[in-house]
Amino acid sequence: MQLHFSPSMRSITISCSNGFIGLMKIKVAARHISYRTLFHTILILAFLLPFVFILTAVVTLEGVNKCSSFDCLGRRLGPRFLGRVDDSGQRLVRDFYKILNQVNAEEIPHGLKLPASFSQLVSDMKNNQYDARTFAFMLRAMMEKSEWEIRESKFSELMNKHFAASSIPKGIHCLSLRLTDEYSSNAHARKQLPPPELLPLLSNKSYHHFILSTDNILAASVVVASTVQSSQKPEKIVFHVITDKKTYAGMHSWFALNPISPAIVEVKGVHQFDWLTRENVPVLEAVENQNGIRNYYHGNHVAGANLSDTTPRTFASKLQARSPKYISLLNHLRIYIPELFPNLDKVVFLDDDVVIQHDLSPLWEIDLEGKVNGAVETCKGEDEWVMSKHFRNYFNFSHPLISKNLDPDECAWAYGMNIFDLSAWRKTNIREKYHSWLRENLKSNLTMWKLGTLPPALIAFKGHVHPIDPSWHMLGLGYQNNTNIESVKKAAVIHYNGQSKPWLQIGFEHLRPFWTKYVNYTNDFIRNCHILES
Repeated sequence: MQLHFSPSMRSITISCSNGFIGLMKIKVAARHISYRTLFHTILILAFLLPFVFILTAVVTLEGVNKCSSFDCLGRRLGPRFLGRVDDSGQRLVRDFYKILNQVNAEEIPHGLKLPASFSQLVSDMKNNQYDARTFAFMLRAMMEKSEWEIRESKFSELMNKHFAASSIPKGIHCLSLRLTDEYSSNAHARKQLPPPELLPLLSNKSYHHFILSTDNILAASVVVASTVQSSQKPEKIVFHVITDKKTYAGMHSWFALNPISPAIVEVKGVHQFDWLTRENVPVLEAVENQNGIRNYYHGNHVAGANLSDTTPRTFASKLQARSPKYISLLNHLRIYIPELFPNLDKVVFLDDDVVIQHDLSPLWEIDLEGKVNGAVETCKGEDEWVMSKHFRNYFNFSHPLISKNLDPDECAWAYGMNIFDLSAWRKTNIREKYHSWLRENLKSNLTMWKLGTLPPALIAFKGHVHPIDPSWHMLGLGYQNNTNIESVKKAAVIHYNGQSKPWLQIGFEHLRPFWTKYVNYTNDFIRNCHILES
């Protein structure tokens, strides 16, 4: 930009090299202008012209560089000088938001025909010249239909998963039948467990006694094998395997034909315990045989359920609470361990869906400080499914008995790997308290809690639990697909609690190898029943 003054000071010429302002000449009348006025004019022009240049450059960058006259440039730059910008696009968006809000507040027209896909919607809009309101209704109806179909699909998936988790896989059923047949026809399958010379060790308190209660032969074999193989002192291990009457022959056959030396294994059926009578377990007899309770756990889980008001996660929790295993006597036997093993003082109780990865001998060295139950607490983790559980997650605190006696924020703990001090246990009223609360829940038609054996145990063991390090017991491998593999490798005991058991097709593929590594796939019974390695 250049300023040129004529020698007579009667004219000023302003030139700009960018082509927008080619030439601008100001003529000054000699008799009507003073040097002071001229000076002020130059100052004003010097102040304004840089802004004109900047705006001109902006217009150029935006692509409006076809103006060849000041008139065109004025029309382009005038609104910018005055602070006005074309907001037609923003106005269109605001209008569309308004239409969406209106459509959201109204009912979808009855009989509205929905396209099958988005491409069909676009085609229908072109052909039928839909207005914005009609398009909004179509879009809302399509989204609501998709949401409903997704919910229906999710509930169906949860139901199918529940049925799969509650059923017995064909291979495991075959294994039980073949081993039972072997018991009747093969004397080796009926041999005494353990041999007579080792019977005194069943009550030897210097040994490490493990208790396992299950009717799953394959799962029991994995628990025992993994414990023995991971132990630094396998010769000190004694396993007490408890099963039901129908599984006893098959379970006995397995461990008779597949000894886990140098460990000792005892197999007993519930019918072989003299203490387990109806007089001693009246409440559990009622739980197992009451028609209403059996219908709750074995009946139609969808009938009467209002799925429109239920989230998939809530529905999954309710299905989990109605697993038939929760009315099995085998699942409640842990509360009678002091009476079933009167000669033992300290034992480790294991669920059948665990795998032992490290030596558990140090558990016997833990000082429980006079408490009965050494367990991992489940209220100090970050995940919502497993390690963030308090009493409020298990009990109905709208029930007056629950709200009066329990604290919703009290920390829960885990069953599945527990170290029990039986000497301290025998000095308490834990069993009586367990029975008492079970009776109350039965009277209330299961309105105090729904989920199986843990809630009454949380009450019965209240004040008798000693927390142990979480590294001893990692939970949730049957719940969470995103379980951290490195954490799994480090844990002493991994627990497949949840529906996705490793022996089921619904088990998580990346977590199953931690379990299958302890299955003896060379065994003839396992091969003949087509229990194949995944």
